[in-house]
Amino acid sequence: MSRVVTLGEVMLRLATPGCARFQQAMPGSLKTSFAGAEASIAASLAYLGIDAAFVTALPMHAIADACIADLRSLGVETRHILRTKEGRLGSFFLEHGANQRGGNVIYDRDGSAIAITPASAYDWDAIFAGCEWFVISGITPAISRNAAEVALFAVQEAARREIQVVCDMNYRTKLWKWDPPLAARELATRTLNLLLPFVQVFVGGISDATAMLGIDYRGDLQALAQQIIAQFSNLTHAAFTLRDGSTSAVQCFSGALYEAATDTLHTAPNYTITQIIDRLGAGDAFTAGLVFAFLQKSDRQTAIAFATAAGCLAHSIEGDYNYSTRAEIEALMQGDGGGRVSR
Repeated sequence: MSRVVTLGEVMLRLATPGCARFQQAMPGSLKTSFAGAEASIAASLAYLGIDAAFVTALPMHAIADACIADLRSLGVETRHILRTKEGRLGSFFLEHGANQRGGNVIYDRDGSAIAITPASAYDWDAIFAGCEWFVISGITPAISRNAAEVALFAVQEAARREIQVVCDMNYRTKLWKWDPPLAARELATRTLNLLLPFVQVFVGGISDATAMLGIDYRGDLQALAQQIIAQFSNLTHAAFTLRDGSTSAVQCFSGALYEAATDTLHTAPNYTITQIIDRLGAGDAFTAGLVFAFLQKSDRQTAIAFATAAGCLAHSIEGDYNYSTRAEIEALMQGDGGGRVSR
């Protein structure tokens, strides 16, 4: 079985009930779960039957134990998670949007275990043994200078072993603050320019590409992909999530995949989502779906259709992890999107 490794931070997610604002919900009860881009990708892949391992650093206490148990319950391999005496479990607070009001995330990640644990603490030979694909996001290097160094070391080690590397850009302007007085965008661009030469598959939204790579997008998606490949000739593919929303509850979601070898842009159907349960993790589900399809040796049109359908279904599930089966994703690809009850 093909083995995929993801590296990043897993956090405690604390969400207000329904669409309540922070001041309405607190003091009071918040819904807790675990979340994080790379953890979410590993969870989606494991749920699809892939041998997926997640690498991070977590403190030695009962809440981190629960986090690991949660990942294991989905089939994620956790034996390479470091347990540290220093550092904390990162967290974030989520306020869902409604109608014309957007959602809001407040991060509490400074000093987390992965933010301060050096690359030398990880057993990279064991981590990458039998690995075919390595997935990282632009969130990990945004956490701290040390996390950026770990991310760079990891992609270099993966490249040295000829492992396929996927980078889901995930630009988070609130996180890129570890090298003042550089602005968030400038720091992100400088850091990603060091990482991307070791990457084969670029994944992101149009805003990720324009913000972090400084590319001027003029409405031509193929031209955007060509500019990205021109900057980083090691890239073989560039994938995009495409989102257009009139409100927080109504979104159109699609995807596109550019293949450099054939200079071809493949596009997926556009799904209109009129009742979003939770949009966090949809991009992670898209990335996981794309990696899954690549592992299945799917043609590129099928690959982007599968990834987009996976991302679409993730909007219907509360929490960051995508509990969608392969059969459900393929059914949506084949046009079964009417939401009928399975009896």
